[in-house]
Amino acid sequence: MKRITLLAGLIVVFMLSNCAGPKEEKVDIDNEITEVKKVLDKYRYANENQDMNLIEEIWCDDETIVSIGTESGERLVGFSEIRNAIQFQFDNFTEVFITPANQLVQISEDGRTAWFSQTMNYNFILDGEPYDFKHLRYTGVLMKKNGKWKIVQTHMSVPYNPLRER
Repeated sequence: MKRITLLAGLIVVFMLSNCAGPKEEKVDIDNEITEVKKVLDKYRYANENQDMNLIEEIWCDDETIVSIGTESGERLVGFSEIRNAIQFQFDNFTEVFITPANQLVQISEDGRTAWFSQTMNYNFILDGEPYDFKHLRYTGVLMKKNGKWKIVQTHMSVPYNPLRER
């Protein structure tokens, strides 16, 4: 009888210890923020140096991701559309120089999703003419896939205030 009581007690203790579910690993938020910032810096570098291999490394290769650009109707869905738009820029823009500022990165509690916002100046040459866009607003979302941060959504907008022109 003592064996049955002891066995029943062990079963109850075992069941109670497993009720909490699997233990979640503590996410090092500061480290994840640093890693996301590295991806954003790689994206700047890839654009300045027209490095499509690096673009493919940091974007999620999925046909559900989205990038919204500054042109009317510029809504790119899927990595193939995004890759084509980036390749078009690489084929037509030269001397690209991007200066980010006011970067803010946040990480979800589970460490699998990140979102960012920043402003930036974007300079390039197109058809021999220099272009200088100041204070562009750039936001986006990254997801951790197979241990690596990947861009899954971006949105860029140009600030406009018609009251300043009066």
